Order: sequence, then C-alpha cells, then structure tokens
Amino acid sequence: MPDSSRPLRKLGFLTLGLFDPNNPAAGHESTLQVIELGERLGFDSAWLRHRHLQFGISAPVAIMAAASQRTTRIELGTAVTPMGWENPLRLAEELATVDLLAGGRINPGLSVGEPMNYDTVKHELYPDSAGLEDFGYARVARLARLVAGEPVREFAGKQGVVEEFSRRVEPHSPGLRERLWYGAASRASALWAGANGFNLLSSSVIFPDEGEDVDFALIQQSQIRAFRAAAATSPHARGPARVSQGLVVIPTDSATTAQRAKYQRYVDERTPRTRAPQGPRKMMFAQDLIGNSSDIAEQLYAHAGFQEVDEVAFALPFSFDHEDYVQILTDMAGVLGPTLGWSPAH
Repeated sequence: MPDSSRPLRKLGFLTLGLFDPNNPAAGHESTLQVIELGERLGFDSAWLRHRHLQFGISAPVAIMAAASQRTTRIELGTAVTPMGWENPLRLAEELATVDLLAGGRINPGLSVGEPMNYDTVKHELYPDSAGLEDFGYARVARLARLVAGEPVREFAGKQGVVEEFSRRVEPHSPGLRERLWYGAASRASALWAGANGFNLLSSSVIFPDEGEDVDFALIQQSQIRAFRAAAATSPHARGPARVSQGLVVIPTDSATTAQRAKYQRYVDERTPRTRAPQGPRKMMFAQDLIGNSSDIAEQLYAHAGFQEVDEVAFALPFSFDHEDYVQILTDMAGVLGPTLGWSPAH
C-alpha cells in the first residue's frame, strides 16, 4: 500500500437520515442512535444532509440540538444547509442557541442557489417576494455577519420595566463564526469561500471550468488548492482554514454476504453517472468506493483530492438499513480509519 505523508487527522461521516413517511419518528431516532454510535466509536464529527419536502432530515438544527444532549464530544455539522430556504437572522439565532447547548461543537455547512424545484414551492416559501429574493453569496455573507455578532440595528437598551433589547443576534456564541463551512463544487465558489473566511466542504459532486480536463480527482485537487490560496490572504482569516472531503465510502470488512451483494448493487446502479459529465453544467460525480479497508485506502491515497486533506466526512449511502450503517461505521472506525493513520478520539 502507498505510504501517506499526511495521516488522516479527523474522521467524520455524513448521513441523510431517511425515514418511512408512515413512521417518521423511528427514522429520526435511528439517526440519533447512529450519531451516538459514532461518538462511542471515536469519530470526530457527524454531519447531516438537509432535505426539504423529502423523506430525509428537513430540520438538521433540531436534530443537532437533540444529538447535543445525547453526546458529549463529537462535533455536529450540516452538509449542507441550502440558504435559499432560510432567513439568515432566524437561522443565526438557532445555530448560536444549539452551539451553546452543545458546548461549541456545531459546524454549520452552507450553500447558495435557488431552492430545488423553486417554481413548485415559491408560492408558499416566499409568497410576497418570490421574484425579489437574492439566492447568491450575499445571503450566506449576511448569516456570517450575524453569527459573528455584528449589529443588526442601532436600537438597544431597556424598554418599559423589564424588556431589554440587544443590537446583535442573541444568544451570541463565540467561535461559531470560525466554524462556518461552505459547500463548494466549483472553482469560483471555492475561491469565494476562501476569500470570505469559510472552511471548505468538498464532496462527491463538482462542476469543472470550461475546457478543464475531465478528471474528477484532479479538478477537486485544483479547487482545494485555489481555496487554500484564497484563504491564506483573506482578511477574515482566524487561523488555518479547514478542508474536508466527502466521498461515498463503503467498507465491507465485517459485512455479511447479503450485505456485500446489496452494497455492490447500490454502487453498480450509481456508477454509470460517473463515466461522463452530466447536464448543461457538466456536473461530475465521484465514484463510490467499496471493498475491504485496505483496498479503499489504496484508492484514497491515489486520489488527488484526498491527497490535499487531512480530514474527511465519508458519506453513508442513502437507502441502507440501520444495521448496515452500524456495520459500515464500525469498519470505518475500527479498520479503515486506522489504516489511514487516524486514531479514534476519546
């Protein structure tokens, strides 16, 4: 196996938190149990996908709040929260509240862009301002300013006998601003994230620049390097910017024969989309990595994107069962992570 000059420092996982619409409570409880298991296994972080009008986690801030009371150490993040669905001021209040409840363990990951299938939901989401909403970087920048404690208004002080008001979002959680992440899939968004003081979430989906070589790993490597260069000169920098990679990784070391067959079918169904860019923006998907931990480690060491990072949040497959996630996480923490030079947190 190739030697790694940079042992893996942080190991995390990402879950969609699927549930049966006829029994959603069970699916949410399963997600919380998976996070608890992650902490027991020594994972450094657990990340939640954000899904609206689907059978997955629609309120990750609420899930993080619940998880914060059932864990003591593991970091909790979103990967990512699409800001087109959010009011930055209200979200800033909620994130700070949960971060304080968690003892400073929250890592909000954010993205920009028009909400998915916007035409089907805008009449309910923004009935009076659908055509006026700004879904660009300014929305994320506003959240960052509010989380940092910059003034919302000039008015502050007492009003009446007991009412007292603040100029900034309350509660304020010191350090939360430095733990904001941006989910970038293009070079332009990676540059923006670095220049504006965000950490970088680089996942299994990217958009190449026009004329760029069609090699997922090399494009991801280029985006990460561009981010680091921008972050190094950012006036918002408060120390080294972090980068996390989020590929779909399925170790099978302790899997049953039935599980291995199930996992392979899942990968086989998804593989064709990785063979060529998709759609008008030439979206590219990374290949899912499946097999024993030794083989996966060898593929990761050869991956140009992985070579740029020392922390990961491996994505759990979308549609597996609870016992499958237990097996995958156990192998990640017990075999794959140590093979990559990682040590469980205590």
